[in-house]
Amino acid sequence: MTKSVSATNVSASSVNRATYLKHLLTQASAAADESGLPLKVLRDQAIKTVSDRTFPSGRDEEWRFTDLSDMLEKPFQRAPKSTDASATTAALIAEATTLATLNGHISSIPAKSIQTESTPNVIVAPLSELIKRDDYEQKLASTITKRLAQVQGSEEVFTALNTAGFTDVMVVWVSENQVVEHPICLERKAEGEAVTHLRTLVIAQSHSKLTLIESFTGTAGSDRCNTSVTEFWLAEGAQVNHIRLQDESSQTFHIGKTAVDQAANSRYQCTAIDLGAKLSRHHLEVYQAGPQTDTHMYGLSALRDRQLADTHSLLTLTHPHSSATQVQKNIVDDRAHAVFNGRVFVDKTAQLTNAAQLNRNLMLSSKARIDTKPELDIVADNVKCAHGATVSQLQADEVFYLQSRGISSEQAQRLLLYGFAMEIVEKISIESLRQSLSDRLTEWAN
Repeated sequence: MTKSVSATNVSASSVNRATYLKHLLTQASAAADESGLPLKVLRDQAIKTVSDRTFPSGRDEEWRFTDLSDMLEKPFQRAPKSTDASATTAALIAEATTLATLNGHISSIPAKSIQTESTPNVIVAPLSELIKRDDYEQKLASTITKRLAQVQGSEEVFTALNTAGFTDVMVVWVSENQVVEHPICLERKAEGEAVTHLRTLVIAQSHSKLTLIESFTGTAGSDRCNTSVTEFWLAEGAQVNHIRLQDESSQTFHIGKTAVDQAANSRYQCTAIDLGAKLSRHHLEVYQAGPQTDTHMYGLSALRDRQLADTHSLLTLTHPHSSATQVQKNIVDDRAHAVFNGRVFVDKTAQLTNAAQLNRNLMLSSKARIDTKPELDIVADNVKCAHGATVSQLQADEVFYLQSRGISSEQAQRLLLYGFAMEIVEKISIESLRQSLSDRLTEWAN
């Protein structure tokens, strides 16, 4: 068994980053030992990877604008498994198939997978449960584990730390030609002071179609850290609509990774909304692994007080006749800080592709901060690509126009904020969820 590092060993403000990363790895390894999942080879490789890395600092280009120094003050311990039956969360979407976790541990499991009379067409279950089920799902679990941590980018330090320490894997598997009519919802709730590692694996077989909602929430009152890694494997012709909602408590460090591998003719759309957390980072990496691939990435961060939200993305196009669109919007008030670093790489083999990237930022305070770095890296010579970034304030003439129509200055500003944000929210296809987010943004604007 892995020995725990006491809190007193890492609580001093002078702690160095190497010691702190070692502490996090010790906690992750202990959580993995307790999980009992048969993934020793994968875990050992992840531990080696983390051991070879350093805890990020401002000297690292990828972390230049995101300061994790405050995290060094927090001697996070792994989260214990809750025995409170009341921890199960209410379903975010009533008609959805919902899998819920509390501090990384399962708190509710769907009664059964959606299935036909013969074999399951859709499986929504933790890996720990699949291993216990009948021979068919045990064999499927074996196939699934071969996909874990195989998408490119798995050697990034927090991704590897997540691999070393997740307690379970939320598995979504959809068979060929299967269209899932209702959304699949993964609800992640956190409470207490702890570090948790959340893992999801989504496999969409050829010509399947599904909508996946990930929500991250937490109770106030405790410092915590959550890492999240979600891997998508889209086979030929598969279509995935991914909705990611982060509304953690104001004392949370949330570090998330979404990695996507798209085969030919597949379509992936991600709509990511970040409203909570003290510090949040979402690293979205999409690898187009076949021709005529279609990718859409939409994001919105609404921040106030001293919140920091960092959106990093990498879109790699390596085949011809593909397309991609990215729009990231940030609203920052008070002393909040938004970061966007989006890179689009178009390989020489990706001829006749079309890619567009736009980052729009709205500053509501002179003390707020925006750092934006859109990047196009094009090797191909027959493509259509564009990128851009804007940073602005609410326009006086727009406010005046609304006032001339009998709307107060305060109401006018709220309407303009609402309109700016709703361009992203309207990308969400589920009406009830779109309405609840609309209400949440109205509350935020007030």
